[in-house]
Amino acid sequence: QVQLVESGGGSVQAGGSLRLSCAGFGVTYSNYKMAWFRQAPGKEREGVAAITTGGRAVYADSVKGRFTISQDNAKNTLYLQMNILKPEDTAMYYCAADFRYDSEALLLHGHRYNYWGRGTQVTVSS
Repeated sequence: QVQLVESGGGSVQAGGSLRLSCAGFGVTYSNYKMAWFRQAPGKEREGVAAITTGGRAVYADSVKGRFTISQDNAKNTLYLQMNILKPEDTAMYYCAADFRYDSEALLLHGHRYNYWGRGTQVTVSS
């Protein structure tokens, strides 16, 4: 049974940094594409960053240059380093995994991921 557990969320002032982690159980990260999504109250879920089995990363335009996705296959852990945080980054952040190959255009589409964590809250104050 696949289980993804996020951690590292919290409250921070604008301009600050946080690092999110996603530990995986029952899944080998090196065989799966992995991604971070977020959802703010009253808004649709948004793809933030994704990484392929080959290590290729893609980012939403809103976070390019500020966020970095990475993974440690030995620890089966996915990370999202978030710098220069803005109030509009406030959301629940979820990690997701799926074994299917996708083109770069689909990596930030939530319907392409079968496994999801329960999320970790990030709140950025101005």
